Amino acid sequence: MNKPTLRVGIVGAGFSARFHYEAIRKVYSVDVDVKGVYALDREQAAGYAAERGIRAYDSLEALLDDVDVVHCCVLVAGHEQVAVAALERGKFAIVEKPLTGYCGDGSDSFHGDRFPKEDALRHGMASVERMLEAEAKSAGRILYAENWVYAPSIQKEREIIEKTGAQILWMHGEESHSGSHNPTYAYWKYSGGGVMLGKGCHPLSAALYLKRVEGRARNGQPIRPKTVSARTHAITRMDGFRDEGHIRRDYYDIDDFSMMHVTFEDGTLATVFASDIVIGGIHNWLEVCANNHRTFCNINPNNALQVYNPLDANFRDVYTVEKIGTKQGWTAMPADEDWTTGYPQEIEAFYRTIAFGEPLESDSRLAADSISTIYSAYVSAERGGVEMPVRTF
Repeated sequence: MNKPTLRVGIVGAGFSARFHYEAIRKVYSVDVDVKGVYALDREQAAGYAAERGIRAYDSLEALLDDVDVVHCCVLVAGHEQVAVAALERGKFAIVEKPLTGYCGDGSDSFHGDRFPKEDALRHGMASVERMLEAEAKSAGRILYAENWVYAPSIQKEREIIEKTGAQILWMHGEESHSGSHNPTYAYWKYSGGGVMLGKGCHPLSAALYLKRVEGRARNGQPIRPKTVSARTHAITRMDGFRDEGHIRRDYYDIDDFSMMHVTFEDGTLATVFASDIVIGGIHNWLEVCANNHRTFCNINPNNALQVYNPLDANFRDVYTVEKIGTKQGWTAMPADEDWTTGYPQEIEAFYRTIAFGEPLESDSRLAADSISTIYSAYVSAERGGVEMPVRTF
């Protein structure tokens, strides 16, 4: 049986572009022809291309002319531009999370923790609307690259909900570690927010997704978020923070701790924590408390493989787990971290949607609801935690 071939381009040549490429190599349902990469940093793009034997394009337009699918792996500030350009040419756009954001007014004086958060909500929603409008007019689609949706533990919970008719009463999720490796993450103007956006979008999107699943299984209609209240903090920027060298602390104007309390249309709820002040590796999990079962979706860490190493130097050339800090002692070391996190499953599912029209689990509406919830949460946090309505799409 001959497989269809999809021509693919990658925009961006940083961290996410690297794991996207690795996931592309594992796609089995279609033949993927990676035509090349484009990035504003031409030198970085040239290195990325040379390492993989692909072409480094001189412009976004030239790349888009040669492909059917584009992987948007740039900073949040560039998501709308890349996605809309692809959609206007009838291409499919796989867009990294978060979908989009408000990255300031462009002035040198912009400071992320001083401007009115209503501006972020208003401009963020306008960006979402432009992207959805471009999608509605296009032969292509936005595929929201939220790997938590495709993590094996989340997909198993989806099956449980669908087959048992479960009602989710409360979800409790978290993504935390000791700080992003990306230097630009320190600035709102590049990332569109702090930890509540950059990390909180993962457990939040998974929670929103599972309520959509529940609603569709019961009566064909997704259950949407209704309100959110939130608090944010900048712990590492406090004068009294005592730096021991284990936690990143060079943030310019963003939050490094956040919590969101989300209520849904049916009166149920989710609580979502995100932080950059947790050492010992990445802490990614979602607990589901339903009326007929309880599930811990342990994305990272999990105990499928546990290794004890008495001397850090022994594992000098052994990758253990992201953000762990030390390789000495006991480590919950995933046998395949990408698989546990859902990266290859996500990209395989996207290509099956593109090539065969299979249903899309992580779409632009889920992405839009996530952005709407988070920016409404920033308004809430600015107002001391007052409950805010959430617009849904």
